[in-house]
Amino acid sequence: MRLIFQSRGRRSARTTLVTSVAFALSVPYSCVASAFDGAQPTAVEINGRLRVCATHLCNQRGTPIQLRGMSTHGTQWYAHCLSNGVFDALAYDWNATVLRVSTYARQGGYESNPEKFTQLASKLVGMANARGMYVIVDWHTINPGDPNEDVGKARKFFSTISKKFKNKPNVLYEIANEPHHVKWSTIKKYAESVIPVIRRYSPDSVVLVGTPDWSTLGESAVSAHGPGNEREVVDDQLHLSNIMYTFHFYAARHRERYLATLDRASSRIPVFVSEWGTQSWQGYGNDFAMSQKYVDLMAGKKISWVNWSIADGDHDGDIFKQGVCRGRTFSGTAVLKPAGVWVRERIRG
Repeated sequence: MRLIFQSRGRRSARTTLVTSVAFALSVPYSCVASAFDGAQPTAVEINGRLRVCATHLCNQRGTPIQLRGMSTHGTQWYAHCLSNGVFDALAYDWNATVLRVSTYARQGGYESNPEKFTQLASKLVGMANARGMYVIVDWHTINPGDPNEDVGKARKFFSTISKKFKNKPNVLYEIANEPHHVKWSTIKKYAESVIPVIRRYSPDSVVLVGTPDWSTLGESAVSAHGPGNEREVVDDQLHLSNIMYTFHFYAARHRERYLATLDRASSRIPVFVSEWGTQSWQGYGNDFAMSQKYVDLMAGKKISWVNWSIADGDHDGDIFKQGVCRGRTFSGTAVLKPAGVWVRERIRG
């Protein structure tokens, strides 16, 4: 969908936005600018349907790209932060190229009202589509750690969503947020049950598969391999096309050892950092210096990433100041916490 700037503010931001999109998606500025004829080409218009090529996420021309964007928090808690105004700010002020829509499997989410949360996820995917962003449909598993315990619900959820958006080139699917206390073979069994449901309606879509120990590629585990347990996944990959493996980190706690794991693994398998924060996983204590090391690595290797999260709670990683989502202004930095200001700058490039 082509989005035409209607306001003076958006029209004046045209050059900055085009430059940022071109940089983030590795498209020459001249190619992007020449596409303008009073309208802004979106990330999806520029890149089309994505696919996995070797260890990279690639556009329709086979060129590796890097997506950068934000994840929603639990939609059962922060739906008020997912308004048109917030989406406009992310798309046009932050210049985000991807949005992750997180539907919690439990914890007051999907299982409490499957129809409600399926419809809400569909609505949010549609809002991202209208703004020309890529969107990740995230089945947000936390507890229990074995995603097979909710496999029936997951299959139903993804069947409905993938059928609804089967003709959309910009929808990616993350089938299990953070498996833990289970072996990779157990996660593979789950993936081999859920992915065919998605492929029935969206045969060419990119699917993100959670990895052991809170999607750290096994780094959090104690095993005979010692530090850096990504070999369990690397040596036993899914034999399916357009598959990527997720890696999550929280910079204040997950430091150089985790960074080294991401570096090694992303040279062997396609990795998507579908959740990360500048703070600890508990939500507090930003470490921007460590975060920058990750951002630099991901930029250098074109690893796509999504930051946690779009919320206005009391955690340091909630991008908005408390109460902001009840207001009307979402662009600029005055409404943001320090982490929001920092991440916005990195998304804008």
